[in-house]
Amino acid sequence: MSDTHLDEAVLGALQDVMEQEYPLLLDTFLSDAGARLKQLQKATDADGLAQAAHSLKGSSSNMGAVRLAELCRQLEQEAEQLSPTATAQLLQDIAQEVVVVQRLYTAERQRFLS
Repeated sequence: MSDTHLDEAVLGALQDVMEQEYPLLLDTFLSDAGARLKQLQKATDADGLAQAAHSLKGSSSNMGAVRLAELCRQLEQEAEQLSPTATAQLLQDIAQEVVVVQRLYTAERQRFLS
C-alpha cells in the first residue's frame, strides 16, 4: 500500500479495535465513499460542494485515506473561490482517488481474510 494514499498506522489501529469486524468496516466505507462521491458530483452550488466534501473528508480521514481526505479538504475550503474548470478538475481528482482507495481497501480486505 502506498503511504501517499493510506495511513498504515490508522488502518492498523482500526484493525486492532474492530478485530473480526474489520472487513465489514472496509465494506461500509467502500459503499459510503461511492455514495458520497455521487453527492459531490450532483452538488449544484458551492455550499453543496463544501458540505459533501466535508462529509467525505471526515470519513476518509477516519479510515486513513489521507490523500482523499486532503483533496476533499481542499474542495471544502476553496469551493466558493474555484473556477468551474478548477472545480471540475478537483472533482475528477477526487473521483480518481476514490477508485484508487477502493482498490487498495479491497486488497486490504482480501489480505485480512486470507
